[in-house]
Amino acid sequence: MGLKAPKRYKIAFVAGTRPEIIKTAPVYLAVARQPDLQPVFINTGQHREMSHMFLNLFNIVSDYDLNIMKPEQSLSSLSASILQELERILQRENPDWVLVQGDTTSAFCGALSAFYQKIAIGHIEAGLRTGDIYSPFPEEMNRILVGRLSTYHYAPTQKAKDNLLNEGISPNKIMITGNTVVDALYWIQSQNKQISSSDISRLLSSNPNQRLVLVTAHRRENWEGGIANVAEAVVRLAKRFPDIVFIFSVHPNPVVKDQVYAILSNQANVFLHDPLDYFDFIKVLNQSLLAISDSGGVQEEAPSLGVPVIITRSTTERPEILGTGMGYLAGTDQTTIINLATELLTKKQARKAQNIFGDGFASQRIVQSILFSLGKIPKRPDDFDY
Repeated sequence: MGLKAPKRYKIAFVAGTRPEIIKTAPVYLAVARQPDLQPVFINTGQHREMSHMFLNLFNIVSDYDLNIMKPEQSLSSLSASILQELERILQRENPDWVLVQGDTTSAFCGALSAFYQKIAIGHIEAGLRTGDIYSPFPEEMNRILVGRLSTYHYAPTQKAKDNLLNEGISPNKIMITGNTVVDALYWIQSQNKQISSSDISRLLSSNPNQRLVLVTAHRRENWEGGIANVAEAVVRLAKRFPDIVFIFSVHPNPVVKDQVYAILSNQANVFLHDPLDYFDFIKVLNQSLLAISDSGGVQEEAPSLGVPVIITRSTTERPEILGTGMGYLAGTDQTTIINLATELLTKKQARKAQNIFGDGFASQRIVQSILFSLGKIPKRPDDFDY
């Protein structure tokens, strides 16, 4: 009579937006390397146009691909569709663990669906807070609710852990891991790859020393007026600094795209581009003098590369970046953005990378924490300490 094969614990990942996939991919790959663990990837397709691009970059094939996005879909309709699909999948797969990342509708629905099935939930990037439930919207409330539903909390920093402790989360359920985006960034930098965008490649090859500023905008709370203000500020900056090329990676949402193109399409030294794949994005960011962005990920990636970032939001859930000389909270006021950018583009200072958000081993800590919780290893891994 043959020996029974040892149990492989099934770890289901629920993700579907660009930042979720980037930050989840290193954990998925680390889980896949463990003989005791079996990953299952559920792509909600919340960023339909971008999710496959980023999964392919990390050589991840989704086990399930939810086709739930519809034009002008409300948050309620999106949530209902994700929950209905996840109920069917989780009942079929019966995973031992569900991992969600961050603060998206996909993350919230993934946690809620796992809770309904009484499955253990691990929250990657737990504990980020602005203190304002409407900024960012709906992300701040999403992550608060995911925090209440989660079994285990993988906080990127001490501040994030403190937020969770203040909300009554047991300290033995929290681990400071660093942010997995730093793992993804280091992995990208290790790849010997050429830039895939022919337009970006032509721009950089024609002048390898070209001075750049990278701009992104997508936040829902900036849709009405904020994104237009950022675009107008870029127009004025481009005229003030004609030797600098401003690369605007334009989000595909028509609410964002239409505003950006209406204001910036005729500016000579502004380069509008569809969402860059992550390799190209990091290449451009690494060569940039400055980033202007409302993205949470850029606040983590830029300091890891020594690039200062102007944050076009009224609040940030990453206060660690403020006061380091790497992050500046500007809101969407044109004058504030222009004054900050002018100061940063004209002063000479040595570029120095700061690993305030991670050291590249966050995914390893998360997987080791899972194995410890399952009783597969005897010692809990040490926390990340910056």
